Parts: sequence; C-alpha cells; structure tokens
Amino acid sequence: MFDSPLSASAYEILEVDPGVDDVELRRAYRLRLRQTHPDTGGDAAIFIQVQRAWELVGTVESRAAYDRRTGVAGAATSDSGTEWGGWRPPPSRTDTRPRARSYGHPGGWRRERYLALIREWAGRGVEVPDPYDPALVRSAPRDLRRLLADALAEEATARTVSDLGMGFTVWHDVAVGADADDKLDHVVLGPSGLYGVMSEDFGGMVGFRRGEITGPSLGTRAPVTAALARMRTVAKAAKVRFGGAIIVLPDDDLSQAVTPLGTTRGVPVVVVRRSALAMVLRQGVPQARAIGGNELFDVRTRLQQTVRFV
Repeated sequence: MFDSPLSASAYEILEVDPGVDDVELRRAYRLRLRQTHPDTGGDAAIFIQVQRAWELVGTVESRAAYDRRTGVAGAATSDSGTEWGGWRPPPSRTDTRPRARSYGHPGGWRRERYLALIREWAGRGVEVPDPYDPALVRSAPRDLRRLLADALAEEATARTVSDLGMGFTVWHDVAVGADADDKLDHVVLGPSGLYGVMSEDFGGMVGFRRGEITGPSLGTRAPVTAALARMRTVAKAAKVRFGGAIIVLPDDDLSQAVTPLGTTRGVPVVVVRRSALAMVLRQGVPQARAIGGNELFDVRTRLQQTVRFV
C-alpha cells in the first residue's frame, strides 16, 4: 500500500503535512477515521488505508522509522541504520537452488528509461547521486514514478517464477512491435500451461467491468485488452497457443486473491494478487489447457527460436 512509487504516503492518506506535531497527527487520524468509516458512508478501502497509515506513523518510534525509510527526514535508512534499497535493482542471487529457465531482463527496459528521464527531469547540470532516493522519487511526475513502479512489479514476478523450479521456463520483456513499450512482460511455460503475464501497478485499488480492469488511475488504459493483443502477436509468430492470460497486481490493490474475468477468444483471463501468483502458475488458470510431454518441449523450442526482447 505504501511501498510503491505510485502509492500515497501515510501522511497523504491522513491528509496532513509530514512536519505536523504528534498532537495534530492524532487529531487528523481520528478525523479521517470518522470520514472514511463505512458505517457513516465512507469508503471501506480508504478506511483500511487510514488504519494502516496510523500503524506506520502513530507512535514516536514508528514515525521516526517511517520518516527515515521514506526519506521524509533526510537520508533513507532502515531501522538498523543501513541504507534502504527498496527501489534499487535487486542484488544478484548467490544460492544454488534449482531455478526456472529464464531469458531476458525483467524490468530492465523500464529501469533504463526511468534512469534517463529522472536525470533529464532534474535538469541539466544537476547531480542526481541517488536516482532511487524516496524523496526524489515521490517528487517526480507520475509518469516517471509509473516507470519505476512497473519495473519493480516485473522484477517481483520474475522472482516468483524463478522460485518455481526447473519445470518452468520464462521469457521477460518480450517484444511484440516496433515500440519498446509495446511488450509482453512475461511468457511463462510450465506443466500447467502457457501463459502471457503482465505485471502491473496502478497505485491503488482497482475494480472490474465487462472483463476489463477499471480504476481512477487507469484513465483510458485497457490492460486486459492490451495483454491479449500482445499475446496474439507472440502466438502467431511462434505458432503456439496460450492457455491463459494473467494480470498480476500488488496485494493491497485487489479485494481477493484471484479474480477470473471470463474468456476472450478462448483464452481465460485472471487477475491475481502478487502473493497468489505462484499458486496460480502451479495449479493452472481455470479452463486453461495443461501442457506436457513432447508438446511442452515443442512449445519451448518454438518460443526460444521466435521470441525477441525489447
């Protein structure tokens, strides 16, 4: 809820300035509880956010830790005093556990684009010693923050798929057109089927209407429609058939773990919480066709010969 570059800060949820004193902060919290309580006509989702915000800044100790971590009080540090690296590229893994076969660089294109644009936005001649500093990120335009949020989402999905083991193969940042932004985030092949996966972060709760994702932060975007179109391009080029489409969102942005959106042109679509993705990939999307034996090998070979990366 508060760890995305797109999400509101705890202070924004409580509608106060980060510099208010503790008395004023508590007063604001009580007011927001009354305003958002479902029994008085408030929004239940925002009511939960208000409670979570208070958990983060409601005591002197927790507020100090939150301010350090988010850059409100200067350099971003963790409770232990070490530098907070929540939005920086994940470190390379050193363990030797069997991993899924992985190709491409998850989140790589968007991270590179973010780094170029954040320096351009800061201005010529202005040094940006840490492009992931939370205070800098929070002050950047929403389009820049979205690039970083999407990169983080793609990296999180990549970690989940990697942990599923050698029975799975995944291609990241799959190109489907001349525009680098027009890509399929992940193509995942495993015993439960072949899936096109998009890792999204819209910065808040979403809803659904007529098989599409809706929400105040989406504007005219139609992520399900776009994902299916990109999957059709890959399927046609590789001569394969996708068993399902999966849209992955942060846990706090969905009211339930798995939301089926029906079937489009024979392809079932589900929207899942990030924490539920491993379960869905292992068990399979409902109505998706499982793949095994020689067919699994054939599909992998076709994709390996065809897939291009952004």
